[in-house]
Amino acid sequence: MSVLWIIILIVVVLLFVVIAIFNRLVGLKNRTDEAWSDIDVQLKRRYDLIPNLVETVKGYVKHEKELFEKVTEARSEAMKSKGLNEKAKAENQITEALKSVFAVAENYPNLKANENFIELQREITDTEDKIQASRRFYNANVRDLNIAVESFPSNVIAGMFGYRKRELFEIEDIGEKKNIEVKF
Repeated sequence: MSVLWIIILIVVVLLFVVIAIFNRLVGLKNRTDEAWSDIDVQLKRRYDLIPNLVETVKGYVKHEKELFEKVTEARSEAMKSKGLNEKAKAENQITEALKSVFAVAENYPNLKANENFIELQREITDTEDKIQASRRFYNANVRDLNIAVESFPSNVIAGMFGYRKRELFEIEDIGEKKNIEVKF
């Protein structure tokens, strides 16, 4: 009879281990989904600010039509992008387009002094900072989930329940990864 109790005890312990691993995977998946949702919220905020910025700048910079079309096109592409890689690429295009708008604004002192422009520029800068923080938070959660999905024994449980590795939200533009050369 003691062998039967030992077998039952082993089965119960294994069951609790499987449950603990499964619950950890669920928690990691939900934190990763929440982190992606945080990115989406910040991207929506950015999408909402872009038309206001374009309209404010348009009033001062009439001959930069191509620039405004580029910004509007980048925004549209980003809003309809699906999947992590496509979304990351589209977001990098928006970042470049916004840099162009702010570079053009440097040539117009009246625009740079406009309160609406200053406020929009501050809001967009704040949003860009929040997007970067959200990306870091997302990538940290993806890292933790991927480690759990690849590590033994949780990889066995992950495989049984269909948990898969997630992709990191990375910068696609190799130029953004390079160090800036500073000369004095």
